[in-house]
Amino acid sequence: MDAMEFFQRSEGKWRSQRTTHHLPFRRAETGESDILVQALTAEDPKIIEICQMHAVEPKLAVGGAFVSWDGSMAWDKEDENHAGTTVFALVPEPDNPRKGKLLRERGYAEIVPVAGDYHLDEEDGLVLITEYETMSIVERFWFASPILRMRTSIVKRFGGLSTATFCAEMRIDDDKNNSKAPKSEQKTLTAYSLSGW
Repeated sequence: MDAMEFFQRSEGKWRSQRTTHHLPFRRAETGESDILVQALTAEDPKIIEICQMHAVEPKLAVGGAFVSWDGSMAWDKEDENHAGTTVFALVPEPDNPRKGKLLRERGYAEIVPVAGDYHLDEEDGLVLITEYETMSIVERFWFASPILRMRTSIVKRFGGLSTATFCAEMRIDDDKNNSKAPKSEQKTLTAYSLSGW
């Protein structure tokens, strides 16, 4: 598998339940969000635009994804908004399609265009490493099944760790994959959705 195949497998609608540990405060916060992933080809105007934004030759990109999300966290105030969209463009290394640069229209931690590094590990987990001006983020995504994706992220700010997050993301729009899942797996997924994390 390469990173583009990973995005293609991620295409669709997902319900994400997450727990974020705010390490300096020694407290945990739960939240949930709806996520939409659309795989994009290398010829898509959005991919070309992102490459140009980062001064990267568009023909080096293999494609990418458009992602939108709408969520909430337990400690939210009334005016807080956890909704947004972004575009990712994948630019693999010439001799290794399993690693390269991930160009983003906007980052998660800072709303500015950002370029990070990606690689697929030995278990086909997608690892993203993004450096911002004030922090760095390491994220790992992997599939437990076609309808269950896991995600972890660690945020490091100057002076030490800031947050650690775990997400369980269940596909909510793919009846084909849902019907193929073993009954034992479907029960496990129901338990995930009812557990509140």
